[in-house]
Amino acid sequence: MDFAAQFQAYRQRAEQGLDRLVPSGTTRPARLHEAMRYALLGGGKRLRPVLTLATADLYAARYDPLPAAVAIECIHTYSLVHDDLPCMDNDDLRRGRPTTHRQFDEATALLAGDALLTLAFQLIARHYAGHPVWASALTGVIADAAGSERLIGGQMEDLLAEKKADATAGELEFIHLNKTAAMIEVALVAGGLCGGATDTQLTALRATGRHLGLAFQIVDDILDATADTATLGKTAGKDAKAGKTTYVKLHGLDASRKFARQQSDAALAALRSLPGDKAFLTALIDSMAGRVN
Repeated sequence: MDFAAQFQAYRQRAEQGLDRLVPSGTTRPARLHEAMRYALLGGGKRLRPVLTLATADLYAARYDPLPAAVAIECIHTYSLVHDDLPCMDNDDLRRGRPTTHRQFDEATALLAGDALLTLAFQLIARHYAGHPVWASALTGVIADAAGSERLIGGQMEDLLAEKKADATAGELEFIHLNKTAAMIEVALVAGGLCGGATDTQLTALRATGRHLGLAFQIVDDILDATADTATLGKTAGKDAKAGKTTYVKLHGLDASRKFARQQSDAALAALRSLPGDKAFLTALIDSMAGRVN
């Protein structure tokens, strides 16, 4: 398997889905839809839709996973747009370009994020309407991952932990498990649901996503402290400047690298119980930890 070529094929499939399923920039009101597309189509790793598509390919996919993959990327992107706002992280750069509120304005960025979140569930309703029981299950897992106890709750705890001198490892894990790992976990679960995974297999996918999400965020913490802005495509060193609670702040660089590898290994262990050709997903998990080696 050529991992790079396979990743690019999945990524291109995701990009085509995003372009096709998101309203055009001329749809009224044009400024809102231009901002949505600016935020969504301006690059990025597309890790979450790639995970959905690749997981569905472990099975003889029962349902087309592309609308679900696009929905998850819409939610992820909305969270970035809102995270960059002046009332949150107040950042100027995302994916190597001005953040949405800098390119347009704060109110437009806020509404674009709102619209991307709503669009995610419109896509599920529109494209899986013929399978209501399954669509309900898919809606449920995505809504849970994106809700107040997971993604949004993680964002809240992240803000509360800024400049907190006595933040604990448990508080940090809650932030990472929910702010980051929740949407990586649900990307795998959504792919499994599209493929017809059993309950046991869905449990294994959740574990894989949980550990991969933690590894991904620990690596991001390390890169924020060690890489430059041009490499990251976003402002380097902003975690330390904002006084954020990170693995590097609590544990140091060496321990953080060890934790990232441990979480990657745990993700690989959970993955092994799944059916199908897992070579691509195995290589993807390895590549995440390898970013800081």
